[in-house]
Amino acid sequence: MTKNDLIKKLYEDMKTYSLQDMTTVVNIIFDSMVDAIKRGERIELRGFGSFEVRERKPRMGRNPKSGAQVKLQERKVPFFKTGKELRIMVNDKK
Repeated sequence: MTKNDLIKKLYEDMKTYSLQDMTTVVNIIFDSMVDAIKRGERIELRGFGSFEVRERKPRMGRNPKSGAQVKLQERKVPFFKTGKELRIMVNDKK
């Protein structure tokens, strides 16, 4: 599912709002999530999962094309952990 698919699904389920309104809502939600992650905050969506920022230590990496070693700096990466209910639904367990 893409962002546009999500917007279209919302629009189909809530015909009282325009497609432009649904686009605005989805953009506000995603922008708010990005801003929270940038500030280092944890986002928790109960039953779905949580987003957080993890710090990676500097290390020596490898360029997969040439095989040459590359020094990777310390960096922050977004991390998503699925919620228990989502894992159960994906595995089709009841």
